Amino acid sequence: MLEEAKLLDDDYDDGAGKRSWGTSISISGISYATSLFWQPLQNTSDYLQEVEEASNSILEGADLFCIKGGKAPQFGICVSHEGYRSGELVAAVSLATALSNVSSFVAVFKTREGWWYTCVRNDIILSDGDMLFLTEEEAKNQFLSMMAVPDWGKKIAPKEWGIEDTEEIDVEDLLSRGAKVKLQKIKGLRGSKLILVIVISAIVGLWLVSSLIDKLFFTPVKRPVVVPVRPKVVQQVEVKEVPKPWEKVKNPQQFMQNCFQGITQLVTIMPPGWNIGSVSCANNSVATSWQRQVGQMSWMETALKNSGLQFSGYSFDVTGNTLTASLPLNPVEVLSSPPDRQMIDLRNTINDQFQSLGLPITLTESSITTQVQAPQTVAKGPAARRAASAPITFRMLKFTFDSPHNPLVWLPLLTKYSGLDFNMITYSPSGDVWHYEGVIYVL
Repeated sequence: MLEEAKLLDDDYDDGAGKRSWGTSISISGISYATSLFWQPLQNTSDYLQEVEEASNSILEGADLFCIKGGKAPQFGICVSHEGYRSGELVAAVSLATALSNVSSFVAVFKTREGWWYTCVRNDIILSDGDMLFLTEEEAKNQFLSMMAVPDWGKKIAPKEWGIEDTEEIDVEDLLSRGAKVKLQKIKGLRGSKLILVIVISAIVGLWLVSSLIDKLFFTPVKRPVVVPVRPKVVQQVEVKEVPKPWEKVKNPQQFMQNCFQGITQLVTIMPPGWNIGSVSCANNSVATSWQRQVGQMSWMETALKNSGLQFSGYSFDVTGNTLTASLPLNPVEVLSSPPDRQMIDLRNTINDQFQSLGLPITLTESSITTQVQAPQTVAKGPAARRAASAPITFRMLKFTFDSPHNPLVWLPLLTKYSGLDFNMITYSPSGDVWHYEGVIYVL
């Protein structure tokens, strides 16, 4: 059944053994590290443990890292023997902070070392969104595949590509305006540096102890001044229902069925001389683009009209060599899907399931925090308003994985998890590969 689920029979060649990416670019004599592996950062006050765990499991052998702050903190890791060095500036952080007013953007910059591709979605550098391609074709294909995803705040590409709705921006100007974050050694706070930290901490501790002794035994005792205080007027704070994110999630079964139907409809449109790129399904629509190899524009437009599909919109770029189209899907109902598992139990269950299938999966623990009205009695005034506000945190397990099998095959395997909410499903016809992204809320 799994083999019948494939849309195409082309073999996927990932070019193993030939590294097609670089590690750094040089801008005005300054070296910037690229092609880091990015992950969300949960504990910004004590990040070393997360970084070390990632270097031992996600990217084995990683010995250098950096931290990106902001609305969505992240850490990037890399391996020094690939060509990275401690103290080198990190290009992705400089770019993301220079464009901090844009939460989502996709960009390719032409440099002397290659074509640097960067993709930031909702202030998060995607795990594969920082890559220095050595060939223009790979960079362009990656950029065009992401162009099919809607709602980009900014699209940056070389002018000679002639892609509609893109702009060319000087990378030197952007990097000079961004934050200057450098690569550090993951084991950097050990050895002599750790001893220095311990010595400084001991000196500060001794000073605090001596100050305390001085206040307790040598400072004259001051008699307290008694001031009459008016009794506080209290009022009952109105209790508001806490909105839970899993109470309004997209019906995962309908979403997977709609995505499969929309994607299969688009990949059947194959006019002579035109090749289809990656097809992305999100926000109740499916989007993709076609690239002309031979033939002419009228062939592509005729194929769209003869398909019988009602597109929400399509357009050619300025060269007439690329067409981007979007197809609306049937509405997906909203339902309540409360979590029923603890984080560790869910993570272990999913890892075991994918190990039995022989497929890799990336799992990331995450959470969202909201301020809600707490049920309590407090005094009037500004202090009362502050006391009535209490943070509520909801935890989730993010997942991303690639598979040769379509959503109808995965439907019974994934929808058995309560609290499931999909973000995106993408299909790559060139490799016959499906990409899945989503979250599962936990107790």
